[in-house]
Amino acid sequence: MTFSQIQRFFWICAGTPVSVIEKYPTEHSKYVGIGATIFFTALFAGLSGGYALFFVFSGTAFAELWSLLFGLIWGVAIFNLDRYIVSSIKKSSKGLKQFYQASPRLVFAVLIAVVIARPLELKIFDKEIRDQLRARYLSVQQERIVKVQQSFRAKYAQELAEIAVYQKEYDALSTEVNRLREELKAEVFGARSTTTSGIQGYGPYAKNKELVVSSKQVRLEFLAARLADLQGYMNNQKSTEGINNQMMLTDEKLDEKAASAGFADRNWALGELTHSTNDVSRSSANAVLFITLLFIAFECAPLIVKLLSDVGPSDVDIRESESRIFSYLTNTSFLSRNRLTREYRRPGLKIGGRRPRKYLSNKR
Repeated sequence: MTFSQIQRFFWICAGTPVSVIEKYPTEHSKYVGIGATIFFTALFAGLSGGYALFFVFSGTAFAELWSLLFGLIWGVAIFNLDRYIVSSIKKSSKGLKQFYQASPRLVFAVLIAVVIARPLELKIFDKEIRDQLRARYLSVQQERIVKVQQSFRAKYAQELAEIAVYQKEYDALSTEVNRLREELKAEVFGARSTTTSGIQGYGPYAKNKELVVSSKQVRLEFLAARLADLQGYMNNQKSTEGINNQMMLTDEKLDEKAASAGFADRNWALGELTHSTNDVSRSSANAVLFITLLFIAFECAPLIVKLLSDVGPSDVDIRESESRIFSYLTNTSFLSRNRLTREYRRPGLKIGGRRPRKYLSNKR
């Protein structure tokens, strides 16, 4: 593509008739700049819209195709809107009146810029957004596990209370049995203490201690069996109600969930990243603000250029052409030849040609 073809393409993008621009060489560069700004704004809009929709359809078979198609449609729509907004500004007004007339278009341009900027900001801060999402998913999983466990404990409070009572008794009895076994051993070997006779051999004291140990051992075995039954029952209930499946997410799982997060989650993460109070968040918030302002300035640039530029030959040409057309169409004089020609001339009939007879008389 040659330079003249590129130049002509940007003239078309500017929204002003190319035939008018060609007549005035001093207007060429101005409309190349306006048209190029409109084109590249639409290009960024297409990339932004396609990137946003990619996360909407993420995980589907045709995510790339849908994002490409939507990006193309969105870019063409923004191109058409920008082109209309710029071409609709007329240079016939003066001073602040011209800015007042263009203010609705400026507001609309700002809205377009904000919509375009957000998906691109999500891409720029992709790493920080993933870290924020990892922290969120981990916190959500922790809260979910706590709630599930609390619900389970409330449902099986009686069984858990029995397990706690039996476990406490079992621990105390097990400690006591171990102590009595040590005393029995000391009694048999003749070690003297406050609880032993000091007589070596298996005598009456040793037999009494052995009977005590045996009785307590029976109770200990009963408690162990009872605890095993209750704990087995609780483990089965945990499996049935999915308690055992509630586990903390691994690093691989967190990375996978953060990578496949949708547009809403990523937008939330960017909002959290820019509204926190730490230094990193403040710097991110400033960066997001300047990116948005950059796109606003970029989107409003064609309007500002056209508003601030002096009235050029092309503006005068267009204004005079419109004035002539309005004068021709709104001339209501009864004897106006233009009016009669406009109302009664057949399509294709030369101006001043004879009118059909049926319009001159109702007689047959």
